[in-house]
Amino acid sequence: MKVLRTPDAAFAGIGDFLFAPHYAEIADTHDGTRLRVHYIDEGPRDAPVVLMMHGEPSWCYLYRHMIGPVVEAGFRVVAPDLIGFGRSDKPAAKSDYSYARHVAWMRSWIERLDLSGITLACQDWGSLVGLRLVAAMPERFAGIVLANGGLPEGGAAPRAFRIWRAFSRYSPVFPIGRIINAGTKRRLSDAEIAAYDAPFPRRAHKAGARIFPSLVPFGDDPAVPDQIEAWKVLDQWEKPFLCCFSDGDPVTRGGETRFIGRVPGTAGQPHATLHGGHFVQEDDPRGFVRCILTVARES
Repeated sequence: MKVLRTPDAAFAGIGDFLFAPHYAEIADTHDGTRLRVHYIDEGPRDAPVVLMMHGEPSWCYLYRHMIGPVVEAGFRVVAPDLIGFGRSDKPAAKSDYSYARHVAWMRSWIERLDLSGITLACQDWGSLVGLRLVAAMPERFAGIVLANGGLPEGGAAPRAFRIWRAFSRYSPVFPIGRIINAGTKRRLSDAEIAAYDAPFPRRAHKAGARIFPSLVPFGDDPAVPDQIEAWKVLDQWEKPFLCCFSDGDPVTRGGETRFIGRVPGTAGQPHATLHGGHFVQEDDPRGFVRCILTVARES
């Protein structure tokens, strides 16, 4: 596996993300390739853990407005970059990426850090990977906060998602920062757009971002059996599970109905509708933080 690493200099000009970088090395379970995972780790090491997982095509910079308030509330915030994103290593070939591999990579990372008592805060692919981690190691998780994401188990893809998937496959250009900007209700600054572009200095660095939409398991995707097995765990999940989807995301609108009432832990939770587009961390970070603290304090 050929692996790329974005130079540190690419991140030097980001003025609104001053958290110290941390790194852990994991081994790919298929061929043993060593991969470096970047993560933010803020707050007391003995405090309850809040795991903030980003999605496509962002990186942990997405949570910059949320990390501080959750730490100030007394928690340890850990926010990784998925392999292929941010400061984490980036396999260069699209064929190096699969849904199962992403779950295995992040499971290895959690085990390497020995995280437990985790409140998971997730969105987009952060939920596709994060909820599979919950199913694989439920003993390490204490609660879940889900925004604008899901755990598809086949079926038809929404029209808005089909358009996005086609764009990711066929567009000759793939401007990461502008894509993020298109998924928010507020207008990002030029500096913020540049920060989202920073991890991807060349076309080769975008292999993971390009392939992710094609890995979402709609239809008869090979990942569907794994999804069904994960849902068997969630169908028994009695720990807190709070949904806080936004009111302006055409891709995941209504997605909370697939969880509320089905997952036992959703009962009695103050599910909320946040304001914004797909990347609600940019549009309504305070609302997302309130939801996280509700669950973290209960867990």
